Amino acid sequence: MELTVIGHWGGYPKVGEASTGYLLENEGFKLLLDCGSAVLSQLQQYIKPSQLDAVIISHYHPDHVADIGVLQHALLIDKYLEGYEKNLPIYGHQEDEIGFQSLTYKNITTGIPYKADEVLHIGPFQISFIRTIHPVPCYAMRILANGKSLIFTADTAYFLDLVEFSKGADLLLCESNYYKNMENAAVNHMTSQQAGKLANLAQVKSLILTHLPHFGDHQQLLQEAREEFPADIKLASAGLKITI
Repeated sequence: MELTVIGHWGGYPKVGEASTGYLLENEGFKLLLDCGSAVLSQLQQYIKPSQLDAVIISHYHPDHVADIGVLQHALLIDKYLEGYEKNLPIYGHQEDEIGFQSLTYKNITTGIPYKADEVLHIGPFQISFIRTIHPVPCYAMRILANGKSLIFTADTAYFLDLVEFSKGADLLLCESNYYKNMENAAVNHMTSQQAGKLANLAQVKSLILTHLPHFGDHQQLLQEAREEFPADIKLASAGLKITI
């Protein structure tokens, strides 16, 4: 599997960058994890929107879905200009019916529901889910392909069941929206220290801190996470590529 960070900002994108979006590729299959603000603009540095084979959405907060409509319009325009003929599947949960309905657009995209208690197969990827602690229904994902595993925490506070869910993963793509000792503010998100603690207890091989805050020194996030997980840690950045 190859992971490309398209966007990694929490809440809203920094100038010239994007909020949450990750491109996961395996055996030629291209899966987009979340489609937040400015993701479509940044995605085009790597592939055309029409090259996507599927999209999966963790939840319906704007920093994770803001560019769904933009993606749909891009494919519609490509239908007239380039003869785009596919109907792109966009997977999401149905606990927000309005959000889920927005995934279907004409004959361009179709929303397909996933359920937390089922294993989903998308192309070469096998995906299982766990509901996170967030103000709206949101799901972390364990993605398997070719014997390798990626955990995408999506948005969540720290909770013990996430440790077992993440056990032994090759890569933990973990939100870190707050710094150490900010637990009182991080009610629905994780701190850097908690991300490191999760990585350590789950015995993952490597950790990427993402969904980054718009304040402070991000190098401090790394230092604080390493207090708990003194192993392979990186900060997410636009265009970062990781082979799993």
